[in-house]
Amino acid sequence: MIRLTEIRLPLDHPDEALAQAVAQKLGLPAEQIADVEVFKRGYDARRRTRIQLIYTVDVTLSPREDTSEAAERELLQRFEADPHVRPTPDTTYRPITRGPLPDEAHRPVVIGMGPCGLFAGLILAEMGLKPLILERGKAVRDRTADTFGLWRKRKLHPESNVQFGEGGAGTFSDGKLYSQVRDTQHQGRKVLTEFVEAGAPPEILYLSKPHIGTFKLVKMLEKMRAKILELGGEIRFQTRVTDFDIEGGGIRGLFLRNVSAGDSEDDGPREDPYLRTDHVVLAVGHSARDTFEVLHHRGVHMIAKPFSIGFRAEHPQSMIDRCRFGSFAGHPLLGAADYRLVHHCRGKGLEGRSVYSFCMCPGGTVVAATSEAGRVVTNGMSQYSRSERNANAAIVVDIQPEKDYPGGPLAGIELQRRLESRAFELGGGTYDAPGQLIGDFLAGKPSTAFGAVKPSYKPGVRLGDLSTALPDFAIAAIREALPAFDKKIKGFARPDALLTGVETRTSSPLRIERGADGQSLNTRGLFPAGEGAGYAGGIMSAAIDGIRAAEAIARAMGLASD
Repeated sequence: MIRLTEIRLPLDHPDEALAQAVAQKLGLPAEQIADVEVFKRGYDARRRTRIQLIYTVDVTLSPREDTSEAAERELLQRFEADPHVRPTPDTTYRPITRGPLPDEAHRPVVIGMGPCGLFAGLILAEMGLKPLILERGKAVRDRTADTFGLWRKRKLHPESNVQFGEGGAGTFSDGKLYSQVRDTQHQGRKVLTEFVEAGAPPEILYLSKPHIGTFKLVKMLEKMRAKILELGGEIRFQTRVTDFDIEGGGIRGLFLRNVSAGDSEDDGPREDPYLRTDHVVLAVGHSARDTFEVLHHRGVHMIAKPFSIGFRAEHPQSMIDRCRFGSFAGHPLLGAADYRLVHHCRGKGLEGRSVYSFCMCPGGTVVAATSEAGRVVTNGMSQYSRSERNANAAIVVDIQPEKDYPGGPLAGIELQRRLESRAFELGGGTYDAPGQLIGDFLAGKPSTAFGAVKPSYKPGVRLGDLSTALPDFAIAAIREALPAFDKKIKGFARPDALLTGVETRTSSPLRIERGADGQSLNTRGLFPAGEGAGYAGGIMSAAIDGIRAAEAIARAMGLASD
């Protein structure tokens, strides 16, 4: 097949226009083209009056007397100087080994069943290595009920919530399935293919910005769990790793505890208190603070890293649609509009700071995302339809460990906890979140009543003054950024738009450093991976990193065939 890129057509083009454009590009009559398959479809909305669809397609030529391969070679030679006409690459993911676990080896263990742990476990299972996956939270349906318990009844389950449980934090998100990861081995294609096999819409394979949404993820996770079990893997829910047995610079085993949802203390009944293993994928997510503390105490090498803090901003989705798409707002091929914004601060004392939008959720809701009692954290979530009335995104300020939170690898966690505790206090101590209208925030006065933009956060939003919810530099930076964002999206700084606090878990505040072999720099057999270890930022990048961690284990066990 031949791959064509940058085929541009009007948004409302007729069905036959794509095949015609391909024939025209290649200079061939239509009858010489057997098939045109869409590999990727995006859009260019920079000119709202002339939105274009952008296609990448794979073309199969009709066979000639001397075969279609000869015709393809001849055509590719003719277009040798054109970078938009190339052979279709093979994007099949190929495992690096297939074979049973050696008799003398302990089976590999994966800690955590978010996107990273899920795909690490799946690949290990497909390799025949019979992994054991340990997840401190519950299976996805039970976990969903516990999460709704906080949103509807203000009851927090510390081991079963937005952060902990099957699927990880990505389960309660927008379900975005794109990343900037360099993917020469096509692990990303493997992730999307597995999702489609588990029930995701096939369109995620070709849309430039695919997403799934929370409710579809629930069923998909159950199907992927079943596949891992069928392949010989084992999964233990409500099983938390309480300590690591490290001897001679290598992992030797794990100490476990069975925990009931809502009880994270160490006074419960033990189950399998010690587990022998030499290979562990650490895929715990960015909120496993107790695990990071234990690892730090055991001397596992880690460093503080930059992350960001801020608020969730809510606007009418219809306003964002009109600003981005003009008269094409509401078009079914465009869906709900998103945005990406960044502002480089210029104010005194803010030089070098940036404010940017993060985890934008079109047609979504702001959700309570804490995993610790007495703290408030926000995040964003959308369903597949993206049909809720508000758009929301985190508006966050980047912070640096040397300048903003010195004190070692765990200092960022302590800063997060202080801000989340302050948000709990400002919200009234009931898991309501503190909020403020953007107009009042810019004017420096407390808010007392909502305008046209109603909050989506549950249990509820308590209006007031957010100026003490973040450090002074962060407040000043966001106040400078909002009017600048308004110049890019008309109405972004509208007086009745809403800020809800606080957003603190944009990424892990630390990195557990690893070598080229995927193992911890000073602990053999420990494979830090995904968001929690500081190597990913979203569902796709975390899942890809999980695949790479599984491959690293196979190499470490001497089983790799590449």
